Amino acid sequence: MFADRCKPVRATRPPVVLAAGRRQTGAMRDATVARLDYGYFVRPPDEAGPEPSPRPCLGYLVDHPEARLLVDTGMGTDPEVDAYYRLHRIELPDALARLGLRLDDVDAVANCHLHFDHCGGNPLLSGRPIFVQRVELEMATTTEGYTLPELVDAPGFRYEVLDGEAEVLPGVFVVPTPGHTPGHQSVVVRRRDGTVVVAGQSHETAMEYGTEVLARRAAGEDAHAMADLRLGPEWVARLQSFDPARVVFAHDRSVFEP
Repeated sequence: MFADRCKPVRATRPPVVLAAGRRQTGAMRDATVARLDYGYFVRPPDEAGPEPSPRPCLGYLVDHPEARLLVDTGMGTDPEVDAYYRLHRIELPDALARLGLRLDDVDAVANCHLHFDHCGGNPLLSGRPIFVQRVELEMATTTEGYTLPELVDAPGFRYEVLDGEAEVLPGVFVVPTPGHTPGHQSVVVRRRDGTVVVAGQSHETAMEYGTEVLARRAAGEDAHAMADLRLGPEWVARLQSFDPARVVFAHDRSVFEP
C-alpha cells in the first residue's frame, strides 16, 4: 500500500537532515524537549483493572537546531472510540499553540506507535517525514482494528521506514522498544545537561520503568540473591546506556529521574 511513499532507513545510514534551512552557524545550541497536552481518555475496567482509569495523552516536541521533530500527534476521532474511551481531546493545532507554534513549524514526526491515540494528528502534517518501524507500519496497515485506517493512509503521507535503531538528527536517536506493540519505538535526545528519553508507551508509568531499572541494578550487584526479579526487556538496558537524566512517557505526567 505504501510502496511508493516509503523510503527505507537503515541504522547505518547517516543522520537525516530534516530542515537544513534552520541550521545554525556558530555555537550549536542544545535541543529542547517540550511536553504537549492532547487531553485525556478513560480506560474501561476491561483494560485498566477493576475500575475505570483516566489517563493523559501526551506528546513531545523536540526543538533541534536543524529541525523540529514531533513525537506523537494526539488522538484520532471516531464516534465509537470516543464513546468507549470518553475522550476529552485537545486538537493538535491547539496543543502546538500553547507552545507558541503552528503546524507549519513542525518539520517531521516520530510516532512511538500507530494506535489511534498517538497518531491522530498525522493527517494534518502530510508531507513531513514520519519515522516508523517497518513492523509497526505493516501491523497498522494490515491488522483490522489496530488503529483508525485514515490515520495511517492519507494523501501525501511520507513514511521514513526504519529497520531498527537510527540517528535521525545529530544526537537524536530512534530506538526500537517493542512490547506494547511489535514496532514500538522511543526517541533519545542528547543534551549537554543530560539525555532525555521520550519513551512513549514503552511503560504505562514512570514507576514501572524505574522498577525495571532498579531490578537490573540489583541483579547486577547480586545476581544469585536477585534471580527472581523481573528485569524487563533487553532494550531497557539500551535506553539506560544513554545515561538519561529524564525519561518521559505518553500516558503518565510523572518523570523518571535516576
